[in-house]
Amino acid sequence: MSSKLIAYTCDEFVLPLPDGHRFPMLKYRRLRERAVTEGVLLPEQLQTPAPIDDASILRVHTREYLESLVEGTLERSAVRLLGFPWSPALLERSRRSASATYLAARSALERSNDGLRAGINLAGGTHHAFPDHGEGFCVLNDAAIALRKLQHEGHIERALVVDCDVHQGNGTAVIFERDETVFTLSIHGRRNYPFRKKRSSLDVELENDTGDDAYLAALRPALAEAVGAARADVAIYLAGADPFVGDRLGKLALTKDGLLRRDQLVFETLSDAGVPVAVAMAGGYANDVEDIVDIHLGTVRQVTRLGF
Repeated sequence: MSSKLIAYTCDEFVLPLPDGHRFPMLKYRRLRERAVTEGVLLPEQLQTPAPIDDASILRVHTREYLESLVEGTLERSAVRLLGFPWSPALLERSRRSASATYLAARSALERSNDGLRAGINLAGGTHHAFPDHGEGFCVLNDAAIALRKLQHEGHIERALVVDCDVHQGNGTAVIFERDETVFTLSIHGRRNYPFRKKRSSLDVELENDTGDDAYLAALRPALAEAVGAARADVAIYLAGADPFVGDRLGKLALTKDGLLRRDQLVFETLSDAGVPVAVAMAGGYANDVEDIVDIHLGTVRQVTRLGF
């Protein structure tokens, strides 16, 4: 068993996107660079994962969907829904990111120190991916693939997904809707995408312009309820940067300090309950990519402060 915190990165696998595309692919490379240059992570703590295998994908996604990704036969409507053009890199990067979340969870389970037992995916959080299609920039559902693989291998029986992206984790909700071994908590904007919500184990819906104090007041009891009900062996935390007041797609009004307080609340609650956690970065769409990176880097700092 190792006490070393590991952060998994796949930013070298870049999607070829058209000029002006609104997805901020640059944030992943900048997060890794700043984590190292600012001393938050040491270079030896960074690992690039191998791609996840087909068998692990097929525990969550349909064979037909996977084959369409492999062969590049997605229909135009499916491409529009996904929000990314198809390319060989699309599946390669998605495989790497799903593997990163799985390995982050494995490393969290294996850590032997007395603090927060955690692993980090410096990407991930693709919670809009359904069994048979992708949506909203989400190709493969990394959290679901990771948890199904951990269960299949006998590492865990029960799990918790804490989804603090500003958008409801609709794909994750559907994947686990009839599975009592996985508790899904989603705290998100009521009037934001997806406009037809699915049913998580626990949904907390917030009005536009909800700020720091109201957000945390809603999250605290929901988190306590989820942790108690889940009785989880591991948690996956989607630490979205998009509740930020400056986010183009967020519609909430959290400050960077409020998002740090959110992270601290999640990590301290899980640590107090003895639940290891894999952290995924999830969404972020501020006009200045460095604002997104600031928020994600703050999340990583919180992990290191509680778990080194």
